[in-house]
Amino acid sequence: MQFFMNKQDKIAAIVKKVSKKPTAPDPDESLFDSGYLDSFALTDMVTELEQEFGLTIPDADLSPRRFESIARIEHYLNQKAG
Repeated sequence: MQFFMNKQDKIAAIVKKVSKKPTAPDPDESLFDSGYLDSFALTDMVTELEQEFGLTIPDADLSPRRFESIARIEHYLNQKAG
């Protein structure tokens, strides 16, 4: 049986990789307030997101508010893909 990861699972895996934390945060949890990301890790995460989802995220979009939580990142990626 093959396991398919949904978009939130993929984002959570990237957050875990970039933050080097053993667990992923809840989808609505603040990645910055909870210590998963800081401004340096944000750029690393964006690079990973670009590679995983095959898109380019412009520098103008690099607002911490836009990448505040897994749910917000998913919403952003859905807008970019649409």
